[in-house]
Amino acid sequence: MPISPIVFEACLKCPTKCFLRSRGEAGLENSYAGWVRSQNELYRTNGAKRLTDKFSPNECAIGPPIGNVNSGAWRLAVDLAVAGEQLESTIHAVERIPSERRRAPAQLIPTRFVFANRLNTDDKLLLAFDALALSEVTGVKVNVGKIVHGDDHVTLKVNTAALAGKLRKLISAITMLVSSNSPPDLILNRHCTECEFQARCRQKAVEKDDLSLLSNMTEKERKKFHSKGIFTVTQISFTFRPRRRPKRVRNKREKYHHALKALAIQKKKIHVVGNSQLKLDGTPVYLDVEALPDRGLYYLIGVRIDTPASVVQRSFWADNVEDEGKIWHDFLDTLVTLENPILIHYGSFETTFLKRMAERHGEPLAGSAAAEAIRSAVNLASFLFSRIYFPTYSNTLKDIGAWLGCKWSTTAASGMQSIIWRMAWERSGDPSLKRNLVNYNLEDCHALEVLSRTVLRLCGLDQQTSSEGAADLGVEFADNSRSRDFLWRRFSSPIADFEIINEAARWDYQRDRVYVRTDKLLKRATSIRTSRIKRVTQINKDVNCPDLQVCPVCGRKPDKLFRKRPRVLYDIRFNRFGLTR
Repeated sequence: MPISPIVFEACLKCPTKCFLRSRGEAGLENSYAGWVRSQNELYRTNGAKRLTDKFSPNECAIGPPIGNVNSGAWRLAVDLAVAGEQLESTIHAVERIPSERRRAPAQLIPTRFVFANRLNTDDKLLLAFDALALSEVTGVKVNVGKIVHGDDHVTLKVNTAALAGKLRKLISAITMLVSSNSPPDLILNRHCTECEFQARCRQKAVEKDDLSLLSNMTEKERKKFHSKGIFTVTQISFTFRPRRRPKRVRNKREKYHHALKALAIQKKKIHVVGNSQLKLDGTPVYLDVEALPDRGLYYLIGVRIDTPASVVQRSFWADNVEDEGKIWHDFLDTLVTLENPILIHYGSFETTFLKRMAERHGEPLAGSAAAEAIRSAVNLASFLFSRIYFPTYSNTLKDIGAWLGCKWSTTAASGMQSIIWRMAWERSGDPSLKRNLVNYNLEDCHALEVLSRTVLRLCGLDQQTSSEGAADLGVEFADNSRSRDFLWRRFSSPIADFEIINEAARWDYQRDRVYVRTDKLLKRATSIRTSRIKRVTQINKDVNCPDLQVCPVCGRKPDKLFRKRPRVLYDIRFNRFGLTR
C-alpha cells in the first residue's frame, strides 16, 4: 500500500498518529486541527485560482494524464494525482516548462499552498514528498519546488534534491511502522494539543502512568530512565533522595528533579526545595498578552492591578497592526500612574513581548516608573522552576491555576483557541468573539494573581516552625535540612520485631552508630602509622679522580697531600627507553 501525504505528515508529528492514520482510524474532532485544515483548504483553492489566472485556459488542466510529460499542451496542472508503488499524492499544482533541447524531457515544478506566514521544515519536507512521488511516476528528476504561503502570497523556491536523503530515511521508517502489527510506544509530545487523537492518547498514558505525562522530561532523559527499568511516574517518584549540596555550589541554582515532580503528583502535595524568597515591594501588576504568532501581531494586553483599595482590571485592544503602537503607549501610561509598579508575568512569551514592543514602538522614558517596571519584570515561571513543584503533570498556568481552584468561563479556552477567535473576529467583527478573548485574557491574569499569592505564602513558611501552615497548604519541604525520616515511607507491620528492624534501617550508621571516623581519639588510635621510605638512588658508575700533580691556578707542585673526599653526582642517563636520573 503506497504512503500518502496524510500518513507522511502524521509521521513528522508523532509515530502513534502515523500508525493510527495508516489504519484509517478517526479521532475526536480537535477545534484547532479542524480550523487549520479548513484554512489550508481555503487557501489552496484561492491560491490555485490565482495561479491559473496567469495562464490561458488552453494551458491549464485539472489532473491531466502524465504518462508522457512531453505530450499535450498543458503548462499548469491543478490537483494532479500521482500514484506509484511506494508513494501517492495529490499535488496542489505542477508547472510544466518544455525543454529547449530536442528530445529532452520537460521540467516539472510542483507547487504547494500553505496559509501560514512562517514556514517550517515540515512544509518543505511535504513539498519534497510531492516532488519524489512525481519523479517516481514520470521518471523525470524533480529538483526544485515552490511554496506559496502567507497573506501576501509569497513564493519560496525549495531545493527538493537537498532533502532527498532525509526524505528517504523517513519513508523507510514509515514503511516499517505501517507494516508492524503492534502500535509504537505511546509518547505524549507538544503536538498533542493540536491533534485529534489527543483525548485517546492522554487516556492511555494515564492508564499506563507513562513517563511522557511529565511534560518537562526530554526524550533523552526518558530513555535514560527506561534503561534503568523505570517506566512509570509512580516508579520514578520512589527514586527521589534529597542530597546535601557541596558548599561550592550552594549559591547556584538547584537542578530540576523529575523524581520530585512525580513525588508531588503521587502525594498530591506541593514540594518546596530550599529557602527561596520572592519579594514584591510595590504595586503588583499582573500581565498577560494575546498575539498572533504567525503574524507577529500583539493585539491584546491585559493587566490586573492589585492596589490597597481595590483590584483594577484593564484591557488594551488593537483592531489591526496600526493600533499595536497605540496600545503599547496606553499600557506604559498606565504604569506611570502607579506607585512603584512591579510587572509579574508567567513564561518567556511576555518577556519577548516587552523586548519587541520597546524595539518597535519605543522604550519608556529612562528613569520612569514604567522603565523600571519593565527592567525588573518578574517571570514567575522562571522562579518556580526547580524550586516549587506543584502536583500537576505540566507547569503551564492552566494546569497549576486549575489545581489552585481557578476556573475559566469557557472550557475550551486556550492559546490556540484564542487564535481561532481572533481570526474569526477579523472576518466577521462579531463582538461576542472579542468579549470571549478579553474575558479569557483577564481570567489568565486572575490565575496569575492566585499563583503569585500562593508562592508568596510558600516563601514565607519556615521549614522548622511553620509546620501547621505547611500542612494547611499541603506542602512538604524536600531538602536535607529536615529529618532523614523524609527519605522513607511510614512502615507498619503486625509483627513488632519487623517494626524494630525497619526503625534500625533509618539509622545513619556512619555518624550515629560508628564513631571511628568521627571521634578524634578513636581515629588517632586506629590510624596505621606508616613511615615514609626514602627512595635510594643507586650509583651506576664510579669515577676515580687522579691526584693533582700541579696546582691548576699557579702551576706549582703542591707542598702537601690532600685526602680524597667522596661526592655523589646526579646526572641524566640516556638509555633505550628514555632518560633517567
